[in-house]
Amino acid sequence: MSDEDITLTAGDAEVTVQPANGGRVGGLKVGGVELLRQGERFGCFPMVPWCGRIRDGRFRDGGTVHQLPLNSPPHAIHGTARDGAWRVARVKADEAVITYDLVEPWPYTGRITQVVALTEDAVTLTMSVETYETSFPAQIGWHPWFNRNLGGEDVQLAFTPAWQEERGDDHLPTGNRLDPKPGPWDDCFGMPGGVDVTLTWPGQLELKVASREEWAVVYDEQEAAVCVEPQTGPPNGLNTLPRLVTLLEPLEASTTWSWRRL
Repeated sequence: MSDEDITLTAGDAEVTVQPANGGRVGGLKVGGVELLRQGERFGCFPMVPWCGRIRDGRFRDGGTVHQLPLNSPPHAIHGTARDGAWRVARVKADEAVITYDLVEPWPYTGRITQVVALTEDAVTLTMSVETYETSFPAQIGWHPWFNRNLGGEDVQLAFTPAWQEERGDDHLPTGNRLDPKPGPWDDCFGMPGGVDVTLTWPGQLELKVASREEWAVVYDEQEAAVCVEPQTGPPNGLNTLPRLVTLLEPLEASTTWSWRRL
């Protein structure tokens, strides 16, 4: 285990990985310009072994109902791995591999591995969840806080989802699918062809968030930052759309952020 940040470089791109701070990407600089909101809670944190909110902190696995701490009352939110210290497995100039062993309050044992790989014009984040014993439901996602402003005009978001999950008063999807509505958003969108969202800081930079997964939460209700969160299922997905981790088959997902100057 290491308390030290890891700095990856490729061309004029620089990524900071923070194993001790929940395995998050603490910074992404392109040409010296920081794209991620700075601060202990920000950057880009992994959402694992679940994404977003779980209703009342409860999920069912077969005949067993598990209760998780309500860290966003009345719900549990964003997994447990962002609250722990990760171990450094391997570091190269442009790649870091870090791991986290699942512990209580998550009721199953297993390991999460995250790979952060940087090139001159992209960063790819890959995560896997393995079990040591029994199978269990899980989700993988990422929660980046992109700076709304890089010193010029505010960022513009462009994406064409197939649907928007209707959001109930409890901030959870109701199960109804709607035609996408204009923002501001704290909403989950479906993209069956894969997540594809473009952030444009006019006259400065264009960044594409892509993933083979078909779910993304877009959150732009804060003044300082906007969030585009690729994930393997919707909020409350441990209950409504569980993905199973088994001894033979881990859960794996990745997202790539690629950029170009304007």
